[in-house]
Amino acid sequence: MTADSSDSSLLAHVHDLVAQEHELRERTSSGELDSDEERRRLQALEVELDRCWDLLRQRQARRSAGLDPAQAHERPAGEVEGYLQ
Repeated sequence: MTADSSDSSLLAHVHDLVAQEHELRERTSSGELDSDEERRRLQALEVELDRCWDLLRQRQARRSAGLDPAQAHERPAGEVEGYLQ
């Protein structure tokens, strides 16, 4: 798989996660979902999105530095979620 197709695959996954997140948020705000399980699902989606964006940023940084973007790796959720904004 080329770097671009891998980026495309990651972006497609991001778009799918965003769609799921929007659906959960809409259902929660309309009162359809109120359980702890749904909040956990939303939190898990947010963490997965953060990890995908982190991987895409790593790949772009490696590409910009003339390095192989395929050498970027997905970091653990605790590491990604621990970044300061």
